[in-house]
Formats: sequence, C-alpha cells, structure tokens
Amino acid sequence: MCARARWPEPGDTTPPPLPGFVHSAFSPVVAAVADRCLTRRHGDRPAPEPVGGRTAVVLVSAAGDRASADHVHTTVAAGGRPGPLFFFQSVPNSVAGHVAARWGLGGPVVCLAPTGDPLAEGAAEAELLLTDGDADEALLILIEQAPDDAGAGVAAAAPGRPPGTAAVAMLLGRGDAR
Repeated sequence: MCARARWPEPGDTTPPPLPGFVHSAFSPVVAAVADRCLTRRHGDRPAPEPVGGRTAVVLVSAAGDRASADHVHTTVAAGGRPGPLFFFQSVPNSVAGHVAARWGLGGPVVCLAPTGDPLAEGAAEAELLLTDGDADEALLILIEQAPDDAGAGVAAAAPGRPPGTAAVAMLLGRGDAR
C-alpha cells in the first residue's frame, strides 16, 4: 500500500466544501479523503508524471449519496423540483471524475455498488486494473453514509463519535490489492 487515509481522522469536524456539490457530505468526504491519501503519497497536486497519468480511481459505495437521494425524493414527492446540481452529483462518478481531474489522474474511473464485501470487491477491481496494465496505481475509496447523514446506520468511524459519513482511501500499487 502506497498511502492510506480515513474520514474522519482526529480533529475532523465537517469536510471542506466542494464547489458544485450541495446538501450532502458524500462528495466532499470523497474529495477530502482522496486528497488526504494522495497528498501523503505525492505532496501537492497534481500527481507527478508518469504515475499520475496511470492512476485509476475506484469508488465503492453500497448505497451511494443517500442524503442527496433522500432530498430529491422528498422534494419530488412534495411536488417540487430539485435543483440542477442534484442531477450532476447524483451519479457517484461525478465526484470520482472531479478527484481525477483535480489530481491529474489519467487512469480509468470506476464506481462500484457492491453486493458483498465492499473492500474485497473494490480491491478485486483495483487488482484487475493493475494486473491488466490499465493502471500503475489505483486509488481505492470506500464510503458509506448513514440514512440521515448523521444518524444510525453506519458504524462510528472513531470511538465517541456519532455514526455518519465515513470513508477510507488507499493508494494501491501492483500486488497491494490481493
């Protein structure tokens, strides 16, 4: 493993705002944990060449952005119209692509909704990309969000903290994902 990061880590409160993404912590947490992980490996953006151009992004979430999906559902059910940003951010690959563009990552961008073990399925996808030669490194991001973005449903990421949005990012090289 080349680098690893979590959200939250000690001292974290709320993730930094992410322009173009509203209402939910899902996308800001993905970007924050990815930035943390990539910074630990490469320092400042962008990732250096040639590795940056051969780094894949694999985003894994069983439920995706629950807070935004719930907001859109509630708004539509009440006869309202959701804002246009919700259509953009409702697809998890939008934030994965944002991370790739921000860091100059040129490898494949893959999003998975696992039916089994998220880590095992994400690691298998990363290993496939690395083994097949599609990438030299793979940024594997696992994220889950409680149904109300701050309540029950996701195990607390740190003792004494309420459950909410939690994520881990791992930068893997060949042989790391097995």
